[in-house]
Amino acid sequence: MMPSRTARLLVGIVGCVWIRVVSLLARLGLAAVWLASGWAKASDPAQTLLAVRAYRLLPEPAVQAVAIGLPSLELALGVLLLIGLATRWSAIASALLLAILIAGVASAWVRGLQIDCGCFGGGGEDASANWRTYGVEILRDVGFLALAGWLAVFPRSTWSLGAGSRPALEEYEELEPANQYQRTD
Repeated sequence: MMPSRTARLLVGIVGCVWIRVVSLLARLGLAAVWLASGWAKASDPAQTLLAVRAYRLLPEPAVQAVAIGLPSLELALGVLLLIGLATRWSAIASALLLAILIAGVASAWVRGLQIDCGCFGGGGEDASANWRTYGVEILRDVGFLALAGWLAVFPRSTWSLGAGSRPALEEYEELEPANQYQRTD
């Protein structure tokens, strides 16, 4: 038996609402991560420089450029996600940045470096860092990557400024046929 038109409409609306709520939570959560991380790094540029240098992956001029640019990029992504502007592109940029950060932490782990990742400030040499520390940091960042992935697929949520980031009225109109309430007899 085929579901009634009303049942299909209700399922469509509930599905849209559920997706919008998850997208809103993902957007605000990822924005909070970037704002906290970027603010911590921007507040202490000397420590950020030590944190980037501790990975031993880049030549010194690139270390300085990353230490200056990374906090600005994180803050920009945080603001864009917070206000819901260019959400899909911000999510894609977040996913790329997170993949790079995960690779950096994994590289430090594989090479036996004992460093604090500097993800939320701090960073540099850390004698207490071990396999568990790196594993937790990578799993945390994979969780953030999942949020970015969700937003890349479902960028629309309430309280967004961007036209492509907020729910369109047409989506709800497509779910409800225009002639549903007209009598046909």
